[in-house]
Amino acid sequence: MVSITIQNKTFSPIQALIFDKDGTLENSKVYLEKLTVARLALLEQKVPEPNFGDRLAGAFGFNRGSAQLDPGGLMAVGSRRDNLIAAASYIAEQGHGWFQSLEIANQCFDQADRQIVANADTCPMFPTVVNCLQKWRNQGVKIAILSAARQRSVERFIADHQLQNLVDVAKGSDQGLSKPDPALYLLTCQELGVKPAHTLMIGDAQGDITMAKGANAQGAIAIHWPGYPKGNLLGADVTIADLEQIQCQP
Repeated sequence: MVSITIQNKTFSPIQALIFDKDGTLENSKVYLEKLTVARLALLEQKVPEPNFGDRLAGAFGFNRGSAQLDPGGLMAVGSRRDNLIAAASYIAEQGHGWFQSLEIANQCFDQADRQIVANADTCPMFPTVVNCLQKWRNQGVKIAILSAARQRSVERFIADHQLQNLVDVAKGSDQGLSKPDPALYLLTCQELGVKPAHTLMIGDAQGDITMAKGANAQGAIAIHWPGYPKGNLLGADVTIADLEQIQCQP
């Protein structure tokens, strides 16, 4: 086990670091904005009702004027299932049955996924990520990725950036549990073989902080990389702007 010091605050003993993916390790902002535009266009084709697209954009947390996402909005921090339910709800509001609404939303989401492809070019890693992961692994720290994205998205990220030897557990939120349910964090700790009290969570969304606190993690670290809007994440022990601010000592 090691001691982790961040801005004069020390967490000890620590056995594992658990990371969010989107906005924490992966710079997916531009990709998510393009994906939102594609989803909205396809949904509007299926449901050509006045103001339907604008209202759904608001639900997604997407500003059509600036073509940017609210960093705390549904598309930015919610799971695919969360977004699917929101879209289906707005479709059902137009008079469609619930199961038909879910099918329409799912078809549009799948088509948007084929149009807007996530890969190492469209979703690059933030600077310093690989060096930091390697440094912590060399010091005996276990590493997990716990994302609101689907499992295949997490696995794609690891494969694109060749992180297989640096990540011990990779978990998405489409396996029956989703953020901010602390059970998802507890399951990740179980797979790592560590106690939550010996872990730190690092993420850029309120769900990350709430989940970790609910699971009794020793600490929850908020990260806002330069260029990303700074949110006020309630309950975060420390807020950082770069992973290099996480200092590890034996």
